[in-house]
Amino acid sequence: MTRRLSMDEAAGLPEPELGSGQRGLDELVTKDCWRALLRFGRRLFDVPDAPDADGLLLPYGTHAFGGPREFTLDLTRQFEISDSNGDHDPYVQVHRELRYSPAPALKALGSSDSWFFHDAGDDLDDRAQALTERAAWATIRRLRPTENRVYQEQV
Repeated sequence: MTRRLSMDEAAGLPEPELGSGQRGLDELVTKDCWRALLRFGRRLFDVPDAPDADGLLLPYGTHAFGGPREFTLDLTRQFEISDSNGDHDPYVQVHRELRYSPAPALKALGSSDSWFFHDAGDDLDDRAQALTERAAWATIRRLRPTENRVYQEQV
């Protein structure tokens, strides 16, 4: 039986998943980060036995989050937290946020989000294939983000 990782171990995983020892983060293109998210997404964690307790969220769009407008792709893993009584507490999200310089081609993509939950019966690889067949993927897959950061937060 495969040991499930604790949610506390999740925050430190996105960086090693990139294999950053081979290349610097500034050399990575979007598809490198996407592949790392899929490796991270395949890892199993010890989450509450509740619907949608472990999921991937993939929003993108052009936004101004307290600064200039930028195109942002946020590769996010979300875990549900339960208190000692088994009741829902906040979610924990581990983000790999990719930001890009504004460009007409990126603005033309609009915005979108896609959810995947491990307990929903879908296959992660099938979902990933469907996402990479979208027209937006052809635009962003080879771009180098101007900012590439990993962080964790409670929501």
